[in-house]
Amino acid sequence: MSSTSLIVEPAATSLEGYVGFDTITQQIEKKLLKRGFHFNVMVVGQSGLGKSTLVNTIFASHLIESKARLASDEPPRQTTEIQTVSHLIEENGVRLRLNIVDTPGYGDQVNNENCWEPIIKYIKDQHSAYLRKELTATRDRYIQDSRVHCCLFFITPTGHALKPIDIVVLKKLSEVVNVVPVIAKSDSLTIEERQAFKQRIKAELIFHNIKLYPYESDEDDEQEQALNESIRELLPFAIVGSERNVTIDGKPVRGRKNRYGVINVENEEHCEFIYLRNFLTRTHLQDLIETTAQIHYEAFRAKQLLAIKESTHPSGASTGTQPSTATSPQETLPNSPAVGVSPTTIGSPAQSNKSVPAFG
Repeated sequence: MSSTSLIVEPAATSLEGYVGFDTITQQIEKKLLKRGFHFNVMVVGQSGLGKSTLVNTIFASHLIESKARLASDEPPRQTTEIQTVSHLIEENGVRLRLNIVDTPGYGDQVNNENCWEPIIKYIKDQHSAYLRKELTATRDRYIQDSRVHCCLFFITPTGHALKPIDIVVLKKLSEVVNVVPVIAKSDSLTIEERQAFKQRIKAELIFHNIKLYPYESDEDDEQEQALNESIRELLPFAIVGSERNVTIDGKPVRGRKNRYGVINVENEEHCEFIYLRNFLTRTHLQDLIETTAQIHYEAFRAKQLLAIKESTHPSGASTGTQPSTATSPQETLPNSPAVGVSPTTIGSPAQSNKSVPAFG
């Protein structure tokens, strides 16, 4: 008899009375609310584009300070000064640990060659740290997730086209993280200029084959596909951020006041901030987290485990030929301390005392 189990299509059966397993969603919700949620967002863009202000506006609180130069005698901040700010925020009993990764000074220097490398390295380092924790024999029950779930890419509102460095960085970032582009300070453009700018950006993204979030998926139902298509039509979001309240018709609103009038950031006729906020927090927050785990992290994980397998079972070892120069396990995971387990004893906590083949 074959040891391969046959998958049998289950038959639909009617219940003759109330069982109660429909409460499983309430049980899951109770456990998740008790544990809380994690969301890690990265902001990338030149200084002075309002990155800190936008994040503070989205989450309706002062979370990060501006990293832009406020005086001419201040030294420039470089891209390598990546900083993470963590906050625990709560809304209607739901606790969210929000980690904001700030990358000040991107593209500010005269020589911007390879200025994206520290950003890419940071994202990959978070994948690497998560993988090391997964491969530890006595791993934590709940692994702290520091993987970047969303990268807000700020585009300078020139009204012309993307800069060559923007195209390079967008292409690099889209390979390792969910990228959401935004046109910063879009109130500096007229409505006509803004629409023409967005169309030129979309044409360039298509020409350079840059895939942005949300991605197309066969698993989405018709409603989700329609929602994602409406989001893709809006990209890049033309936004305006503000932490100040201004009065419009006797009501205080988040906005900016200038000599021409008042810009209400939550008015869809003025900018697309409300669409961005709803997209990030109300419709796609969980999907951003899942997409990071199922697409970007899985691609990284598969690549690393294949490298470990090649290093432990080099091709040609059994035939007497020269072994391939594969990366060692320690080199595969950058900045990795010894995890206290060899590649041949890796398993789940229940298997930690058993020797199993190395990813064979």
